[in-house]
Amino acid sequence: MDFKLREDLPIFQQIAEQVETSILDGSIQEGDRVPSTNEFAKYYQINPATAAKGVNQLVDQEILFKKRGVGMFVADGAKSIILEKRKKAFFNQYIIPLKQEAEKLGIQLEELQSLLKREE
Repeated sequence: MDFKLREDLPIFQQIAEQVETSILDGSIQEGDRVPSTNEFAKYYQINPATAAKGVNQLVDQEILFKKRGVGMFVADGAKSIILEKRKKAFFNQYIIPLKQEAEKLGIQLEELQSLLKREE
């Protein structure tokens, strides 16, 4: 766990995001055990309930699953779930505003595509 907490996002969301990113980059594989809420709490010096909220969010999204008495594990298909979720967020956070601004500026699709390909 080499991750620093930020001020701009609730801690539980950062815990969930950290686990997701570790799954995407392959440092945690499907079927692997993830740190427990107590391990997160101890490492980041936070309340275990805060860590649990982030982990449980991933359980609700079927990215993690619980083995009673053993721990939390990465579910089969977790990487695909995360990719789809993040692509949807990317579309909503970046593509929609980009299209709206391009429309305001009178930028046609071909010009927009050209701008996206351009390197500065």
